[in-house]
Amino acid sequence: MWDVFVFPKGLIHFQLNVGTTKATSISTLSSQNPGVITIANAVFGSKPAISADVLTKAFQVDKNVVENLQSRFQTDSTWRYIQLLIIIRTING
Repeated sequence: MWDVFVFPKGLIHFQLNVGTTKATSISTLSSQNPGVITIANAVFGSKPAISADVLTKAFQVDKNVVENLQSRFQTDSTWRYIQLLIIIRTING
């Protein structure tokens, strides 16, 4: 028996075999260069925003933590600043 899943472009997803037998996965992409979606930006900086209540349940953290993260990803300039900090810390060790 086979199941087919189609994930729309940009949708964050994962697959998990919860059965007791081996699973086979055949994956294809829409192009040779499908691009990259950063999960943190897609989850905490999405427009319209994902409900803080939903993210609180999904990540099993306090609502204040989710709201703090969402506030950090509200603008593109903030995201670029965070990326820059990560690069600088990586270079400097």
